[in-house]
Amino acid sequence: MHQRVVAPSSLSKRKRPNRRRAILLTVLGVLPVAGIYLATRGPDPITITTDKATVRDITELASATGKIRPEVEVKISPEVAGEIIEMPVIVGQPVKKGDLLVKIKPTNYIARVKQAEASLNAAQADSLQRKVQMLNDQLDLRRAQDLFTKKLLSETDYKAAETKAHVSQASYESSLHQIDVAKSNLDQNEDLLSKCVIYSPMDGVISVLSSEIGERVVATGDFAGTEVMRVAKLGSMEARVDVNENDIVNVALGDRVRLKVDAYPGSLLKGSVTQIANTATVKNEGTQQEVTNFEVRIQVANPPVQLRPGMSASVDIETRTVHQVVAVPIQSVTVRSRQSGKTAEQIKQDREKQTGVNLSELEIQARKELQRVVFLREGDTVRLVPVQTGIADNNFIEIRSGLKEGDEVVSGSYTAINKDLKDRSKIKIEVPKDAK
Repeated sequence: MHQRVVAPSSLSKRKRPNRRRAILLTVLGVLPVAGIYLATRGPDPITITTDKATVRDITELASATGKIRPEVEVKISPEVAGEIIEMPVIVGQPVKKGDLLVKIKPTNYIARVKQAEASLNAAQADSLQRKVQMLNDQLDLRRAQDLFTKKLLSETDYKAAETKAHVSQASYESSLHQIDVAKSNLDQNEDLLSKCVIYSPMDGVISVLSSEIGERVVATGDFAGTEVMRVAKLGSMEARVDVNENDIVNVALGDRVRLKVDAYPGSLLKGSVTQIANTATVKNEGTQQEVTNFEVRIQVANPPVQLRPGMSASVDIETRTVHQVVAVPIQSVTVRSRQSGKTAEQIKQDREKQTGVNLSELEIQARKELQRVVFLREGDTVRLVPVQTGIADNNFIEIRSGLKEGDEVVSGSYTAINKDLKDRSKIKIEVPKDAK
């Protein structure tokens, strides 16, 4: 009986399909288990930071920027035109009321005064001659009247004498008017001559010097004249800032103000609101960058001697204050849909896919569906809590309802709060770098 001998190579070829089948069955068995594991495990926890709700005072601020100016600053402009021949002051020099500031070459004005004096003298001499003539004519009229009464003079001659007397009297009265005109002209020219010299109107400091000796200046009149210099009281300073129209409604006279001057970082000055403009100033009108502001003037309390006009300043106006209220970090408050819990951007995108409405209308609709919320930590998850908010400062916002003191709320990151977190999202607390 013959036995069949099988070569080793043919046996290995038969075993390979069986091995592949076993591997395939193993993989097919593992995949469902892995899928079930991944499905039950859910998304990865979101890394966050938290802070606790605290009770504190909150002061609402209206922030603005502007320039430091003297409360009182007088622009010195000549009332006569001419060449500056004397100016014995420099920038920063203290001056007293009545000190000489500017002298303009008076040659032309001296000539005008002399001419006006000559005109007055001529008018007075002419008036004297006319007065003599008037007196003579009045004497002739009395004689003519006497002769006419005695019928020794005709009526025609009498009327002629009467007319001559009236004319000479009118001529004399006219000469008196000419004297008044000449006097007025002389006074005017003497006044112009006196204005060739300008004196300080008050005690102060030369804050701006815009002209030099030898420069020709233009007189003030129908057009703006040449500004030669400015005299300011530097002991009394103010900040003039532009407050946005959205904030101006909360600003009132007397509001306390904190000021920072860019030239002195770290220094904090105090002040109060003294003036609020009634008329707005509009920048970039008619463009997308249009901004409407109102000028507010702030008196600086105890200004340091280093403070100079023109320095840049930023201010925080304290508009309202609440005491001992529940508050959380301002970044902890975000917005979500009342129904779905979606963000405003998600609502807008959903509406945009469903309708052909333009973006601006979608944004309006999305805002109407939003409510303010915080995310309250509960173990390793968070709960979306609607809140009512009040005023805010630069760091904290008042919570009027929805939270109590000690509640732990999510305070970071920005992306987690405003995009990633949902109600019942799993979380993990970020470990501070210095704690690692």
